[in-house]
Amino acid sequence: MTDGTTPRRRGRPARKEAAEGPGARERILLAAREEFAARGYDKATMRGIARAAGVDAALVHHYFGTKDEIFAAAIELSFEPVLVVPAILGESKDGIGERLARYFLGVWENPVSRAPLLAVVRSALTHEAAATVLRGFVLRRLLERVAADLEVPNPKFRAELAASQMIGIAILRYVIRVEPLATADLEEIVAMVAPTLQRYLTEP
Repeated sequence: MTDGTTPRRRGRPARKEAAEGPGARERILLAAREEFAARGYDKATMRGIARAAGVDAALVHHYFGTKDEIFAAAIELSFEPVLVVPAILGESKDGIGERLARYFLGVWENPVSRAPLLAVVRSALTHEAAATVLRGFVLRRLLERVAADLEVPNPKFRAELAASQMIGIAILRYVIRVEPLATADLEEIVAMVAPTLQRYLTEP
């Protein structure tokens, strides 16, 4: 007896069917973040990411194209700019420096997102491809969008100044772990950094 629909298969699904099923892209992306965190940009491979995700390497290329593209997507997974930019902008310019500092440092404070970000920054210091991806994401996908929506002169330059401030803090606090910055209270850092970011992004 049939109802006009394709009969459901019994037994274990074929490898291809299981790999390309719902959630395959998300599994690949999570595996990529873990691989980059564990191995760094240089040693992580598309084949290794595929193996960790339980899919064929061709599927990784299908969704993400190149190693640089999946590297960028792994960064985006930690920052979620589509959700965050409107929250940083808020309803007015007032307090944008504090919102940006709290958001950026909050991502680094989270152990889940910190490990891949450490790999990103360490790789960017020694590998030009990783540096290009990091610059492209932090500037174009995040800070330039914030600055452009504020309608201030030289938004790209302002975004770069804000990026230099935040990435510098990230390197000293989380990568090199320079004291007393490495163990300073987060609220103290936000309070001191926020006015500088506010000036970069809003003053004429």
